[in-house]
Amino acid sequence: MYKKIMVATDGSTLGTKAVKSAIELASSLDAELFALKVIPRYLQTYFEGSIPLDNQQIMMLEKQWEDEARSVLDKVEKQASKQGLLISTTIVKANIISEAIIAFALKKKVGLIVMASHGRNGFKRLILGSETTQVLTHSHVPVLVLR
Repeated sequence: MYKKIMVATDGSTLGTKAVKSAIELASSLDAELFALKVIPRYLQTYFEGSIPLDNQQIMMLEKQWEDEARSVLDKVEKQASKQGLLISTTIVKANIISEAIIAFALKKKVGLIVMASHGRNGFKRLILGSETTQVLTHSHVPVLVLR
């Protein structure tokens, strides 16, 4: 069925649930697993009402985000390795997370994307948006959403 499965995680409790399900599914199908963590680029804008950071501060902030992402993916790799799975972990920097997830899935030619939905609705969804909804809307690769 699926020979390559990708899980996109943010390290949250729900993201961890998606990771667990992806590992179980990949294990049962003897599929290759890809784990992806997308981190944002620091956007400099003078209209947000904050003090702009200098380049060194931005580099430190982005390094912190990358270190946190590496920690998340290290945990995923340990879980998958316990199941004897072949896994590849990747950190991608992008301005639009959903586009990065879709692009990675296409690049690796995965058959399934696994990710969590945080279940936001109403005003929170309007303000915060939903990366999962964007992936569902724009991906040509099947998406398994866990709540």
